[in-house]
Amino acid sequence: MKDITISIPRVDAWEKASGQAKYVSDYVYPGMLYAKTFRSPIASGKILARRYPRLPEGYAIIDYRDIPGKNVVKVIMEDMPIFAEMNVTYRGEPILLVVGPDKEKILEIMASIQIDYQETPAIFEWTKSINHKHFSKGDGWKPSIEAARVIEYTYKTPLQEQAYLEPQGFVGTYDAGKISVIGSIQCPYYVKNALLFALRLPSDKIQVIQATVGGAFGGKEEFPSLMACQLAVALLKVKKPIKLVYEREEDILVTTKRHPATIKMQAAIDDNDHISSLKVHIGIDAGATTGLSGVVLMRAMIAATGAYTIDHLDVSGDVYWTNQVPNGAFRGFGAPQMMFAIEMFMEHIAQDLKQDPFQFRLRYLAKMGDRTSTNGSFRDPILLSEMIEQAMKISDYHTKAARFHSLKCHGIGWSVFLHGCGFTGSGEALTIKARIRLEKDNQDQVTIRVAAVDMGQGIRTTLRKLVSQILEIPLSQVDFDLPDTDLVPDSGPTVASRTMMIVGGLVAKAAEKMKANWLSGKAIAYEEQYVQPPEIHWDEDKMQGDAYPAYSWGVNIVEVQVDPVTYEVTLMGIWSVYDCGKDIDRLIVTGQADGGIAQGVGYGYLEVMDTYNGSIRQHNLTDYIIPSAADMPSMWTQWVDNPYAYGPYGAKGVGELTLVGGAPAVAKAIEMAIQHKITQIPVTPERIREWMKSG
Repeated sequence: MKDITISIPRVDAWEKASGQAKYVSDYVYPGMLYAKTFRSPIASGKILARRYPRLPEGYAIIDYRDIPGKNVVKVIMEDMPIFAEMNVTYRGEPILLVVGPDKEKILEIMASIQIDYQETPAIFEWTKSINHKHFSKGDGWKPSIEAARVIEYTYKTPLQEQAYLEPQGFVGTYDAGKISVIGSIQCPYYVKNALLFALRLPSDKIQVIQATVGGAFGGKEEFPSLMACQLAVALLKVKKPIKLVYEREEDILVTTKRHPATIKMQAAIDDNDHISSLKVHIGIDAGATTGLSGVVLMRAMIAATGAYTIDHLDVSGDVYWTNQVPNGAFRGFGAPQMMFAIEMFMEHIAQDLKQDPFQFRLRYLAKMGDRTSTNGSFRDPILLSEMIEQAMKISDYHTKAARFHSLKCHGIGWSVFLHGCGFTGSGEALTIKARIRLEKDNQDQVTIRVAAVDMGQGIRTTLRKLVSQILEIPLSQVDFDLPDTDLVPDSGPTVASRTMMIVGGLVAKAAEKMKANWLSGKAIAYEEQYVQPPEIHWDEDKMQGDAYPAYSWGVNIVEVQVDPVTYEVTLMGIWSVYDCGKDIDRLIVTGQADGGIAQGVGYGYLEVMDTYNGSIRQHNLTDYIIPSAADMPSMWTQWVDNPYAYGPYGAKGVGELTLVGGAPAVAKAIEMAIQHKITQIPVTPERIREWMKSG
């Protein structure tokens, strides 16, 4: 086929001219083809033979033999094939693409493809650990030898679907040897690095552009690299524009989800009914590839003590390999699983000791100067006592709790939590090494050049506000185009609540330098690269030291009613107080809070996702139920100022913080309402009925 030259219109120019957002599905090019993925129908086995039909003119099949480089998606562990070769390891694993101009004809071709499999027994039990980690603090679990008693519970959390509005998708072009892909993505340079690895092309021959993103929540962190590699291999072969966009059912069935977890908690209690040490083990299901699971496990383990200080600690964890669809990033990244466990455990310890759970938990709250779970230091002020008092006041918690204890089917619960800001451990300093550039042209128009993606959290507004305030120029004088790897440096992925604190911090530094050297009518540019604060030290192998440079904090209170006949849960009110350092835009962070708590409580009481024989049962948004506007009650959210020295105007992370406390808060409220200890989420009507019937 001859090379076809296609010019790619800038996404931003189209948006500015039309006033409309342009998503991947909106792109149409002359002669554009469509792609559909042929997938494995079995969870485990070998491919014995392939029989492809004779293809009509203009159609093509792309499989592993068309990959110029290594058949693997470059993420962290590099164990996810772009296309299956000899083995298949999960139901829905991609084997090939069929590409052509007519979607119906593509389906006909797919129906005539014959693959012979030798099916082998699939592993769905958590028996094969592929990553084990351990750390301790103080004397570890040794005090348990002298403990008056040991209290032990096991907590379980489920799969959770991101349920973004826009399914995964890419459109790509081939232009005289250059591959350009436009995608619904969170991490442009993740995609570019994966393409470099798979295609073996020079860097200037690969371009990745972010289209407007219709939601992501972590689901578009690592998975798009797989799609992009498949599409790019097809582009190299057919040399025509191609669009690859999933339908909703396909998206739910084969994309990454939040890892299910089983968390065993043990507390050694001394003669004074004090927790002398804590032992924790967390297991998570990676599915059939490792992907980001090792980092998710680390984040969960680091959160083992939640917002509390426990002097003696032993924490271990395992990533388990199964023949399930791979799991991956989801807002909170391991912390929601552990925060549910530690919050419920502290409540249950107090109940078993016949102590007031409220006062019991207050005794262990982290304070400035305390050692973190990994023997780092809480260097900044911690305002939890004030935040809890504020939350109790606006919710009238104590009055309601006293009344609900004797009023069946009513409950109110509260959670207190933290979230580490930025990449885990040495990720920011040694791995990401974020760079940004701020440019001013001779018309005094300023442009922010970063790889950070606006996926609905509003950074195209907040970063522009940041620059306009520092430079004291109108907001209209600051541009922030959608990232294009041909134009922006690698400022790192849009994950880990790092964008405002890390990327925004670098943008603020560049803006200060620009302000000091501003000459109207003269073009200037400044670059900044992230440098770890000198007091932050981390040992990756031992998991010791400062896991994060800063922490955000939160308190959630949820009130519920449980129907005594249908066992359905109705949310009656939600009250929250957050410390994200300094909010750059109150309206935007409140929007983050509203969305975050909805995902958090949905995780806790509503969202059911399970599997059978390696396939997800709830494969559409009719069967997989998420909270709607009708399910959410009135929400009251307050913010406290607690500026972080290295953040722009004192800002810290907020995006993930607002999700991680929702599940334990709603679970505790339901626990009060049904007077039964809860150790597993989601707390569905079926489970409530079982518990209430059992007494």
